[in-house]
Amino acid sequence: MEWADDAIVLSLRPHGESSAVMDALTRAHGRHAGLIRGASSRKAKAAFQPGNSVRLTWRARLNEHLGTFAAEPLRTRAGHLMEDRDALAGLNALTSLIIATLPEREAHMFIYEASELLLDAIASQDFAHWGPLFVRWEAGLLDELGFGLDLSECAATGVTDELEFVSPKSGRAVSRAAAAPYKERLLELPQFLLGSQNGEPSLADIRSGLKLTGNFLLERVLRPHGKELPAARLRLEERAGRESD
Repeated sequence: MEWADDAIVLSLRPHGESSAVMDALTRAHGRHAGLIRGASSRKAKAAFQPGNSVRLTWRARLNEHLGTFAAEPLRTRAGHLMEDRDALAGLNALTSLIIATLPEREAHMFIYEASELLLDAIASQDFAHWGPLFVRWEAGLLDELGFGLDLSECAATGVTDELEFVSPKSGRAVSRAAAAPYKERLLELPQFLLGSQNGEPSLADIRSGLKLTGNFLLERVLRPHGKELPAARLRLEERAGRESD
């Protein structure tokens, strides 16, 4: 069996003396693993770092086998990502979430396309610019997995303005007035997720957004399968909190 596809490198772990197993998010074949022979060479290590985009050819005798990858680099952004602490935190959070949440060999083209755009932003901009994109990416991941947030109207009254909170149980928006009696039990809704914010989101807005999407990734996607939020994702949220203080 054989196929070729574009992919983002998620991880590369040594296998034997000179090979490695690559975990990658492909455009049309989902998250997929394969053996890379000769991966220990200096050229291969540089080309196949997490965050880089590659062209993969996968071959195996049977579909259920691990198979082997032949890989050619397309976009080597890993160097830029690893030069900046915030960018490295973003890269690690993104790759760990993909590995934790997406089933193997299940196509999610939207997540692939969104991840390409987000990685480009992380590699070229500062956290204040790509942080809101990361929150939107997580909201898109929730939607892709069938657990999207409903931010269209207030869950209690049906109004569509002054939506400032989200119910941690229903994932639906709540207006300022309806939330007043119990807002301490609700999650803050940053206005950039509604597309109604004037000016650039603050670091506090980004932290609120990460807390919001992180709650639903944990409770609806990960914990039902006995998993927790990846440590790299927790570190990104903590970093956003330190930056905003």
